[in-house]
Amino acid sequence: YEVRKNYAGADLVMYLPADSEKNAKQFIAAVEPSLVIFVKYEFWHFYLSELKQQSIPVILIAGIFRPTQPFFKWWGFFHRNMLHCFKHLFVQNETSQHLLESIGLAGKTSVCGDTRFDRVVELAGNPKPIQVAEAFRHGRNLLVAGSTWKEDEELIAGWFSKHKTDWQLIIAPHEIEQKNIERLLHLFPAAVTYSAIQNQTNSGQKQAVLIIDNIGMLSYLYAYGTVCYVGGGFNKSGHHNILEAAVYGKPVFTGPVFEKFSESVELKRLGASFTVHNATELEQLIQQTDVEKAGGIAAEYVFRKSGATKLITGWVQEKRLLTSE
Repeated sequence: YEVRKNYAGADLVMYLPADSEKNAKQFIAAVEPSLVIFVKYEFWHFYLSELKQQSIPVILIAGIFRPTQPFFKWWGFFHRNMLHCFKHLFVQNETSQHLLESIGLAGKTSVCGDTRFDRVVELAGNPKPIQVAEAFRHGRNLLVAGSTWKEDEELIAGWFSKHKTDWQLIIAPHEIEQKNIERLLHLFPAAVTYSAIQNQTNSGQKQAVLIIDNIGMLSYLYAYGTVCYVGGGFNKSGHHNILEAAVYGKPVFTGPVFEKFSESVELKRLGASFTVHNATELEQLIQQTDVEKAGGIAAEYVFRKSGATKLITGWVQEKRLLTSE
């Protein structure tokens, strides 16, 4: 919310009230939507039921489904009912489409890919120069690590302790509260924070590690890396968005939990993304990787997969869902 609250493409950015019968009725009555769009894993029983009752069309975009989800179990009647509230479901792959067709949703699904590809292509096409990052690189190899958690940071610290003389490091942690930043400054003694440089309390010229202690820069920072590391891969929910790095033609390294993300599975199969379990593996893989080749594969993949937004908006226009007629 903090990142998107001033987004110019929306008239209003706000939290969706908790999913209850009362909240759903009041919120929908206040907003009076012509069309409702939910993304990926957004399944809210009371909202969907109320929208269906009022005959307000709802579509799902970038949906991705797996056989292990409740929708496809014999006991998943409640969850299947939510899916039948959608007018149409745009999914990322044919596996998802076949699963939905198996529970009676044939004719209500389309494979269009993931709108996140379009978003990162848009960002890469309108780069935002970050002078501190450019200067910090010092003409040396640079690892940009984004959305990192403690396990990621300790792994990177183990690798970086051997490469202080030939690599620079920019790390943008997932959590930027002061306590966590202080922990990182202790973990990386040769570090300076972005705010310290901005406040001119430290020029950053002698430091080997730059810690980003704000929100909103990461998607542009990846452009400066020789290689990139995307954190979260040691959590059960999996790593964060690797497309933000791949679009710039960067090899991407992640922790071992990635199976939920089709783009991660595919990029690893293609040789553009790599899984690491410890500092030794990170060192070996960075040494073995043909950075230019892997980066080229990554960028080509992202641009080839873009276009979902155009397909979805075309369908909405064809169905005349946002007209007053």
